[in-house]
Amino acid sequence: MFKPVSPQVNVQAVEKDQLTFWKEHDIFARTMSERQNGPRFVFYEGPPTANGRPGTHHVLARAFKDMFPRYKTMRGYYVLRKGGWDTHGLPVEIEVEKQLGLEHKWQIEEYGIAEFNEKCKESVFAYIKEWEELTERIAFWVDLEEAYVTFTNEYIQSVWWILRQFWDQGLLYRGHKVVPYCPRCGTPLSSHEMNQGYKENTPDPSIFVRFRIVEPIFEVPTFFLVWTTTPWTLPGNVALAVGEEIAYVKVEGQNASGKIEHLILAETLLSYALGDRAGEYKVVEKMKGAALLKWRYEPLYTFLPVDKDYAYVVDGDFVSTEEGTGVVHMAPAFGADDLEVGIHYDLPVLQTVNPEGGFIDAVSPWAGIWVKEADPQIIEELASRGLMFRHGTYFHTYPFCWRCDTPLLYYARPTWYIRTTERRDNLVNLNKTINWVPEHIRDGRFGNWLENNVDWALGRERYWGTPLPVWQCDNPDCGHNHCVGSVDELTALTGHDQSDLDLHRPYVDAITFACPECGTGIMHRVEELIDVWFDSGAMPVAQWGYPFKNKQQFEDQFPADFISEAVDQTRGWFYSLHAISTLLFDSVCFENVICLGHILDAEGRKMSKSRPETFVEPWDVLDLYGGDAFRWYMYTAGPPGEPKRF
Repeated sequence: MFKPVSPQVNVQAVEKDQLTFWKEHDIFARTMSERQNGPRFVFYEGPPTANGRPGTHHVLARAFKDMFPRYKTMRGYYVLRKGGWDTHGLPVEIEVEKQLGLEHKWQIEEYGIAEFNEKCKESVFAYIKEWEELTERIAFWVDLEEAYVTFTNEYIQSVWWILRQFWDQGLLYRGHKVVPYCPRCGTPLSSHEMNQGYKENTPDPSIFVRFRIVEPIFEVPTFFLVWTTTPWTLPGNVALAVGEEIAYVKVEGQNASGKIEHLILAETLLSYALGDRAGEYKVVEKMKGAALLKWRYEPLYTFLPVDKDYAYVVDGDFVSTEEGTGVVHMAPAFGADDLEVGIHYDLPVLQTVNPEGGFIDAVSPWAGIWVKEADPQIIEELASRGLMFRHGTYFHTYPFCWRCDTPLLYYARPTWYIRTTERRDNLVNLNKTINWVPEHIRDGRFGNWLENNVDWALGRERYWGTPLPVWQCDNPDCGHNHCVGSVDELTALTGHDQSDLDLHRPYVDAITFACPECGTGIMHRVEELIDVWFDSGAMPVAQWGYPFKNKQQFEDQFPADFISEAVDQTRGWFYSLHAISTLLFDSVCFENVICLGHILDAEGRKMSKSRPETFVEPWDVLDLYGGDAFRWYMYTAGPPGEPKRF
């Protein structure tokens, strides 16, 4: 008869005996060697970052990643389970910055890029022993001895090869766009990186500002009433946008000094914009937005010289009447729509903010001040001139840097892009052939993301990562660009054997060669690295060093039959895998995916190591209940796609 045993003692002993048996008899290796000639079932391991400790959410993912390869192995399939480590990027850099007491990019350069990157390399596997012990304890069978590592030359060279294929297809280009930008890290982020760091209920100023109209001329002072949640962008204003078909009104009332004034705003937004003072203003005229085009107003600020026509009303098809005033402030240096309109109307781009997120010296009242800290001062200054109608606080969802938690700025700057929008239809159509669990992710969260795809902002102005393999001619009359696709090609271009070259900065930065286009200039590598998500999304190719070696292994192991990670990877690893594979091979990268819900604490908050009150150490559970119970709970506590209160 079965008799329950004490979990504190017997379960531990039984599981330890089982793990010891597997290790002594090399059972994991035998499950593959004895099925070498069986049908293939392909599994991809999403590479964790080994410079951070594993958590309970990793047990969830590893439990599901282990289940199907085990089942297929028992059915006679050959299931290769190659592990991997994500070793580049800001996660590593930020940890090293903390160790060294560095806070700014210039301090890294002062310390030395070579020395800094060496520290990054040393720190990458700081917690690898904990990862290995947890992986073994929960019986996740994965080959960590032959794991791929993204910082190796072999891996980087494969990534270079992929980028060269994109270059040859005209998909890799340098553009000047407004990008989500982290001023602390000093680098732009891609749209999918930005989506890793949104926070709800973020407070920002909500201000309604008067812009005085100077043409046409009115006897009564007349103003456009404009709403913004980013006062810091107002010194960069160059135009106001209205909707041609939107109904606008001119209302009459008294300002704070008791003088009559006229305000122009959208009719349906009168109550929203005027707030408690709505009853004090009466409508005196109605007009369509089309009648307001080309009207001129007095700029709020004139800190920078301007050599183009500006400060007038333009048409904007993005103007909404859901909130605000229906009159939109345009600062092309700080908004994607703004920049697009600015290019269309040939408006100036007034870059009033430096790369550290402070105002430039020309913006003298707030020079050097972090823009978010300058907001209250700008509000006070506008109020002192009688231009502030009213202000308050607006709570909304706002993006923060997914690694350092700094509020992102939308910031116009040149960077390198992958033209994913050119293959949007392919991305969408291939996704429809993938089996998603839960099913609604395919056409919902992931499908909608693909439908609204924007070009991949690839460049990163950082230090520890895969260098962008583009060299530029220093002859200003030439400007030739060339993308290098292999170490052999770099050897041929330089005339020197580069096989032992460390492909990281600063060593690769020192490699120059004569310009093949003009013959007089020297080719220098651009400074940018690439998005670390490109590293992880390149793993189906780069884990084998393909196409320079292991061609048969790559062909046997592409595409994957199965992958699994948490739901936030729809805009992380899942997207980078899908995008790279679509552009490179016009093929899916994975055929089945289980998209896991998040692990929550008992109060329903997402479990995070950065919030200790929500976090449960996996070893606390393993020591008390054992690995089998832990895994069984993950499988049975609810559907895999639903969040789990732990």
